[in-house]
This record gives sequence, structure tokens and C-alpha cells, in this order.
Amino acid sequence: MSDLSAEDAKLVTLARAARARTHALEGAAVRDSDGRTYSACTVALDTVELSALQLAVAMALSSGVKGLEAGAVVTDAEQVDVNVVRHFAGAAIPVVRADGSGEVLDVVNT
Repeated sequence: MSDLSAEDAKLVTLARAARARTHALEGAAVRDSDGRTYSACTVALDTVELSALQLAVAMALSSGVKGLEAGAVVTDAEQVDVNVVRHFAGAAIPVVRADGSGEVLDVVNT
């Protein structure tokens, strides 16, 4: 599973860094159709909960992107909800799931 392109490996690195900075449950990163990247971590407050992937996509959307090419989530969870990517970017967008060390566990396509 470690046969990631350099650009997808960069997403895993960004997601790891986002998670580590705040000691969050998850870190995520997405790459838009122009090659720009956006990273985020889980937000878990009493009144609001956003997954890291939801927030990364929201950050991309708020920057005016027209599409996404790929995503990555660093998590201890056994699966990742990729619906936010699917709803915005459509089908066949790869989302890498990696553990805290950056080891790729699987790739889910929307």
C-alpha cells in the first residue's frame, strides 16, 4: 500500500502534521484540481463536531476551488467517511487512510 505518488504522500504528511499540532483524533488534507493543498484536524466542541476531512474540504471550498483530485486522512479509526468528498467532487476521488506513523492502511475511492 505504500506505492503512493509523491503528491499523495505529501497529503499524508500534511494530514499527519495537522493532527500532531493539536493532538486531534484525525488530521486530513485534500488537493484541489489546481494542485493546491488544504489541511485540517478534527473539531470536537460541545456544540460543533467536524471531521478533519469535512473541515479540509470546507477550507478548500471557502477558497473557491472548483474540484478535488485526492485526499488523505490520518486516523486510528478503521474506516473513513468520504461522503463530503463525494458530494463535492464526485466519484472516483481517492482518499488515503493512514495511521499515525504515516503507514498507508487503504485507499477509498468516492
